[in-house]
Amino acid sequence: MPVISVPQAFNEEDLYVDLEPMTGHRLFLKCEGFNFAGSIKLKAATEMVESAERSGTLRRDSILVESSSGNLGVALSMIAASKGYRFVCVTDSRCNLATRLMMEALGSQVHVVSDEHATGGLLGARLAHLRALCAADDRYVWLSQYTNPDNWRAHYFRTAPAIARWFPRLDVLFIGVGTTGTLMGCARWFRSWHRPVRIVAVDSVGSAIFGDPPGRRMIPGLGMSLRPPLLDESYVDEAVRVEEADAIRTCRHLARRGFLFGGSTGTVVSGATSWLARHGTPGLTPVAIAPDLGERYLDTIYQTNWVQALYGNDAIADPRAVRAPSD
Repeated sequence: MPVISVPQAFNEEDLYVDLEPMTGHRLFLKCEGFNFAGSIKLKAATEMVESAERSGTLRRDSILVESSSGNLGVALSMIAASKGYRFVCVTDSRCNLATRLMMEALGSQVHVVSDEHATGGLLGARLAHLRALCAADDRYVWLSQYTNPDNWRAHYFRTAPAIARWFPRLDVLFIGVGTTGTLMGCARWFRSWHRPVRIVAVDSVGSAIFGDPPGRRMIPGLGMSLRPPLLDESYVDEAVRVEEADAIRTCRHLARRGFLFGGSTGTVVSGATSWLARHGTPGLTPVAIAPDLGERYLDTIYQTNWVQALYGNDAIADPRAVRAPSD
C-alpha cells in the first residue's frame, strides 16, 4: 500500500484502455488523468517547479505565475499549495468553471482575460497580462511552459519510457498538441529507440501550431493561436487536424460506454480513429495519449445546450458510433 505525504508523489502511469470495441480499430489509450491534479500536466508542472528550485530561480518569497487554459494551472495550484508558494494563474474565458473553482479551492488566484490581443488572440492577451504582472513585482516567477525545455523533458524521462515498457512493438503514437511539450519529449525519446515509431500529432481545427490561420476554438487544452516555441517539426511524421464537433461526438460516444474523458482526449481519439481508418494495417500497434478525464467538462462538452448553441444538433448526433472526423 503506497503512503504519500505530498500530492504530486502519486501518479498512476500504467493504465491503458483498449478502444477497439468502441472505435472498430485496434487502439490503446494511455490514461494520464489518475493523479490529484487530474491530468498529464502534473509531470510538466513538477519538472518545471523542481528545476526552478534547483537553479535558485524559485525562492521562498517567490510568487509563481503561469498562463494556462486549465490543466497546468490546476497542477501548479496543487504543487504550490503543497510547497507553500503563492500562485497566480492567468487564463481566459474558455477555461472551464470547474477548473477555475478547483484552482481557487487550492488557494490560487485566477486572473481571467476576456479581451483578445490584437495579433495573438486570447493567448496573446494572457501573455501580455502575465508580462505586466512580472514587470510590476520582481517576486513573480514565470515558469513559461511555452518555452521551458523542462516541459518536454518531463515526458522524455517519464511518459515515453512508460509507453515503451508496455508496448515494445509500438508502431504509431498519437499525441495531442498544445505547447507541444508531450509531443517533443516523446518524439525525441522514440527517435533513438530500437525500432521506428511513427509520431502523429493531433491538433484542433482553428489552431495555428502547424501554420494554419487561427480560428475559433472553444474547447481548452489543445491547439494554440501562435506557433509554439518548443515545436521542432523534424520530429513529427504527420499532423492530423480535428474539428471540435468531431471531438465532442467522440467524447460523448466514449461516455456512453462508461469512459468519461476530457475534450483533449476526444480530439486525440477522433484524430487517431480517422488516421487508422485511412492507414491502419493488420497487426499494427498504435497508442494514443489521453491527457485528462472528463469531470471538468460536464458544463461544456457534456452539456447539451452548450454544445447545440455552439455547434448545432449534429455535434450530439449518433452517440453510438465514433465517426471518422472531417478532413
